[in-house]
Amino acid sequence: MGSHPVVIIGAGFGGLAAALSLAADGVPVTVLERGPAPGGKARKVEVAGKQVDSGPTVLTMRWVFDELFKKAGLTLESVADLRPADLLARHAWVDGSRLDLFEDISRSAEAIETFSDAQNADGYRRFCADSAEVFNHLKTTFIVAEKPGFFELSRRMGLGSLGAQLKLRPFSTLWSALGDYFPDPRLRQLFGRYATYCGSSPFDAPATLMLVAHVEQAGGWRLAGGMSSLAWALASAAESLGAEICTDAEVTRILTRNGAVSGVELANGEKRAASAVIFNGDVSAVPELMSGVQNRAFQPVAEEERSLSAITWSMSAEVKGFPLAYHTVFFTPDDYRAEFAAIFERRKMPEAGTVYVCAEDRLTDDVPRHGGPERLLCLVNAPATGDRNSPDDREVAICLERSLALMERSGLHLQPGSLSVVPAGPKEFHRMFPGSGGAIYGPKTHGAMGAFRRAANRTPVPGLYLAGGSVHPGPGVPMAALSGKLAAACLVSDRASTRRFRRGGIFGGMSTA
Repeated sequence: MGSHPVVIIGAGFGGLAAALSLAADGVPVTVLERGPAPGGKARKVEVAGKQVDSGPTVLTMRWVFDELFKKAGLTLESVADLRPADLLARHAWVDGSRLDLFEDISRSAEAIETFSDAQNADGYRRFCADSAEVFNHLKTTFIVAEKPGFFELSRRMGLGSLGAQLKLRPFSTLWSALGDYFPDPRLRQLFGRYATYCGSSPFDAPATLMLVAHVEQAGGWRLAGGMSSLAWALASAAESLGAEICTDAEVTRILTRNGAVSGVELANGEKRAASAVIFNGDVSAVPELMSGVQNRAFQPVAEEERSLSAITWSMSAEVKGFPLAYHTVFFTPDDYRAEFAAIFERRKMPEAGTVYVCAEDRLTDDVPRHGGPERLLCLVNAPATGDRNSPDDREVAICLERSLALMERSGLHLQPGSLSVVPAGPKEFHRMFPGSGGAIYGPKTHGAMGAFRRAANRTPVPGLYLAGGSVHPGPGVPMAALSGKLAAACLVSDRASTRRFRRGGIFGGMSTA
């Protein structure tokens, strides 16, 4: 068993982080990726002869990747063209109001005071301080650690940490907590959007998700080659340590022998022996891949428990009017709650939804690098109903019309004659990421126990481990990478425990080999 490599299914950030971590420890690794390139959701789409980055758009928690590349004797700067993001995002409403938020808290507070008033600016300062405290409490006890239960998390935080635990406000929703900081409803709308980073509704997600504010303020970086270039850099670093990475290699079955993982079977019928398997895909796909009794250890995420999906448009267009930044968010004037009620309660596209735009060619100083058409990625939230072939093409077309109209009302004009669009929605995401139903973030994080319902990195099946945004510690590029590191660490720890057991026996003296 030990002579066979560890097989990693999927070359998303979780799989690549696991591959690099294991290869650095001298473990033979083979990564099998069903697509033509590494990166998972960090993908490029060709539009009008241009490559548009059509997945995640910014790097945060860079310390995760500093540590990963250090394992390969590299630095992040040596493998990626990083640009610090002073301006976090520009936000716009149809009444003409605009607000820029910056990495610098004082500068953002000044902007909020001009946008709203001193009371909301003071609320923002308190919000930032509290979000930093929440992050610091959870970093070592939850984010970078093996999945804890609710009571295990309390134990890790310490018996004398009741005040810190209450500071997490797990039984308050993010939306209700925001009311303590921001009387201005526009600011509650803006910061409520942080729940969508986990694919959730601000009206049901726990207030703990305010930690996203600290993650942004701790530093964001844009990559000249897009986030997919970071995936290529991880793949190259893993290969330099001996890992094998195979693309266009779809795994259709995880093989077992005597109740433990023994290998994988590919779509072309090839079988590969494995000493262990790390699955880096949506956790709901595991039952389909497993054979025999083991699949009873896994249950697909029910449709009503799925996170947000999205409709995206990879675009090339000439931009007029509104001064787009690299990140711009256009808010609908309608009831913000209605957007999430439609998606999560009725599993339908909302009548009107928030529109996010990444202007890829405004990488530096948030101005275009050249004249003519620009590369854009537009995104709206959608229900994860891709396995029901919903929404259909007509609904996607209507959604594009509404999104363009919202941007027009805010002053942004995309010149029709210059506009080229490649859409993707829940159906496409379900095809790209089997088992997901189109959910981009795995299960939703609603309620106090939402984060604890994610699958752990170690499974009940010996030799099978999980990585990716659908499992602990959660979605997003750095969190997915952390899941890969955790899966690799669990695997190495289990092997060490097995060796100790075989050497010393249950009672430390009698051999069991």
